[in-house]
Amino acid sequence: MAVVVVESPAKAKTINSYLGPGFTVLASYGHVRDLPPKDGSVDPNNNFDMVWEVGTASKKHVKAIADALKEDNELILATDPDREGEAISWHLQETLTKRRAIKKDTPVSRVVFNAITKTAVTEAMKNPRQVDMELVEAYLARRALDYLVGFKLSPVLWRRLPGAKSAGRVQSVCLRLIVEREMEIEAFNAREYWSVVALLTTPRGQTFDARLVTLGGKKLDKFDLANATEAELALQAVNSRDLSAASVEAKPANRNPSAPFMTSTLQQEASRKFGMGARQTMSAAQRLYEAGHITYMRTDGIDMAPEAINDARGVIGDRYGDRYVPASPRIYKNKAKNAQEAHECIRPTEMKQAPDSLNIADADQKKLYNLIWKRTIASQMEAARMERTTVEIASADGQVGLRATGQVVLFDGFMCVYEEGRDDSVIDDDDKRLPQISAQEPVIKNSVEQEQHFTQPPPRYTEASLVKRMEELGIGRPSTYASVVTTIQDRDYVKKEKNRLIPEDKGRLVTAFLCNFFKRYVEYEFTANLENELDDVSAGTRQYRNVLDRFWKDFKVSIDEAMDQSITEVLEKINTVLEPHLFPIEEPGVDPRACKNCGNGRLSMRTARSGGAFIGCSNYPECRFTRPFGPPGTESSAIGPDGKLLGHDGEDAISLRDGRYGPYVQRGNLTEENPKPQRMSIPKSWSLDELDLEKAVQLLSLPRDIGAHPEDGGMIETSIGRFGPYVKHGTLYANISDINDVWTIGMNRAVEELAKKAARGGRGATAKPIHELGEHPSEGGPVNVMEGRYGPYVKWGKVNATLPKDLEPASITMDIAVGLIADKAPAKKKAPAKKKAPAKKKAPTKKKIT
Repeated sequence: MAVVVVESPAKAKTINSYLGPGFTVLASYGHVRDLPPKDGSVDPNNNFDMVWEVGTASKKHVKAIADALKEDNELILATDPDREGEAISWHLQETLTKRRAIKKDTPVSRVVFNAITKTAVTEAMKNPRQVDMELVEAYLARRALDYLVGFKLSPVLWRRLPGAKSAGRVQSVCLRLIVEREMEIEAFNAREYWSVVALLTTPRGQTFDARLVTLGGKKLDKFDLANATEAELALQAVNSRDLSAASVEAKPANRNPSAPFMTSTLQQEASRKFGMGARQTMSAAQRLYEAGHITYMRTDGIDMAPEAINDARGVIGDRYGDRYVPASPRIYKNKAKNAQEAHECIRPTEMKQAPDSLNIADADQKKLYNLIWKRTIASQMEAARMERTTVEIASADGQVGLRATGQVVLFDGFMCVYEEGRDDSVIDDDDKRLPQISAQEPVIKNSVEQEQHFTQPPPRYTEASLVKRMEELGIGRPSTYASVVTTIQDRDYVKKEKNRLIPEDKGRLVTAFLCNFFKRYVEYEFTANLENELDDVSAGTRQYRNVLDRFWKDFKVSIDEAMDQSITEVLEKINTVLEPHLFPIEEPGVDPRACKNCGNGRLSMRTARSGGAFIGCSNYPECRFTRPFGPPGTESSAIGPDGKLLGHDGEDAISLRDGRYGPYVQRGNLTEENPKPQRMSIPKSWSLDELDLEKAVQLLSLPRDIGAHPEDGGMIETSIGRFGPYVKHGTLYANISDINDVWTIGMNRAVEELAKKAARGGRGATAKPIHELGEHPSEGGPVNVMEGRYGPYVKWGKVNATLPKDLEPASITMDIAVGLIADKAPAKKKAPAKKKAPAKKKAPTKKKIT
């Protein structure tokens, strides 16, 4: 018998059913060791030696594997088939060897499979190998680089740029992309242009649109009609002439299907079609892979196994007919500059398992499997055939020319199954069908209209278009796209609105700082070249310590130089970099940084203790002018560091302020005589833009006394707390549903709500599960998914395990729940050893007298 180690309990359960009783399959629950999050875990002065530490949650999993090896003296490492999976196998082997669980006579092997199917797993077991140290060294290099950047650069940010949270080798470059795109949008000046469109009718009475392309015998460029006057003259030129079809040209065209998915294209398409974030997509894909429905989901490859191609062609013929099957299989080759491990594309493990034949309960998984199946099948289908038609319309004197374009689908081919989405909506005149018309036939003008247009700024990135751009630049790898895009949002460097990524103030500041003091390390080409060097390490053509040494020498110099700068010097440099954004020139010859409040001060960027930034005057505190960080004109709805005055209630100033725990309203000012001015937090459901003096005073009127309790006479009051609106009587609190009820609730309902809460046991009622999973498979007792004050969690007995942010409650299976419970549950305490009975005293031996 052998001990087989995989990464997740769900995967362990599936593989155990394939291998049978001769194997013990256990889960490592991901990485078992990591660099401790403290200085010194990577030592650049000692050949980049690394200190590894087994995680607290991992100790029990390592022990379980070690205990199993006492019974079965063979170890098979079957972690994921990528660099991270190879690293986990290496960590396990090293850790178990140090624990002496692996002995000199313990056979240790490594197996990999691209899909969790019986065939793939059985075949992998026949072809074991050793841990690939070249892949491990590539992992070591990346981990060391990420650590050095994170633990050496982040402290520089904290000390020289208050409020900054962290920097990362790839995340900072990704952030720069978003910030630079925003600056392009802000610097963009829209340009006006006009077009002329005619609605024409053929001799057979069919209508179509044609656009003016020639005027005065010359071809019109995009900006030739620059204003309404020129457009009106062009319109008159068309209206004053008879028109006919000068030529009709029809050309055949083919449209080929897209290649099957790799990691980046799957993330892009899931974002376009479903609005799914990168992390959400990868989480659903991981569960599909572990369930054996799809192949491994972290890959740069787009090639497909020959047997999978044959299966796909068979499905196409059966479902759609032989004319949809091309004469020869379609072979796709990876075009990526940095294709790393030679994994297959992301595809269904069984082509015959169409989406409608699989019972997938989770909505995200169901949508994603449908997408993967359709894309894979379409990739092996016949091309779509079209006919593209161009009709040139002209006046007899050749002074005016119009053009109409359109296309018709002659054979839909792959399009009957799948069409790729687009990042941004594109108006395509070719997608319309033109009526029948012949050359020299006259056309009748129904109407001629002029249309005004303005050039548009480049669109903000979506997660899909950002991943696509990162891939084009060679920044990051399939295993990092999702985490990088998520991290910059979690750090509050970027926010997502309507699926678009917008940089926050902190993100702009960090980018400006890094572009000034660590310019080389946020350059796209440098980052891509470093990725190439790391790929060389995995290919065995470069030594990883040499890569680290070359990086560290220059990086250390940049860190020392940045630390020599004072905060004032840093902020002034950032002021200079961001000057076009923060202080645009409004009047020629007038200094845009001159303070209009005091007349002789100079405006500059400053940082607040809370970590935000604002614009202030150099004459502070004499001049207390401030405005929000950003260009002039953004201050109307923003809260400055000294608050925003809403008005006066009697003699008291009522202001809106931003604090450590969010925005709040305040009555009066903080003074020695008034050290604790009355404050009230703004409810999350309220818009700051709509907050006025009346609403602020209404908030500050809380808590509101409803009256004496009819039974014991104690006062009942209502207010808004940390967890929403409530009524209170003594120490008993009862939540109420509508926030507006705090100003209207009467005695009868207040007593009723308090009575309900008291009946449920005071502080809290027994909550109803939002998802019942059934009995714990090994320990017994109900396992449920609950909704808690701090978010959803898994409950089993006295164990409450919070759900990770990327998991939806509805997607939790028993396997996932058991894993979370195992991580959270305290280790069982050993029974105290029985005390040994005191040894009986030996009777003294009598000496024999002779």
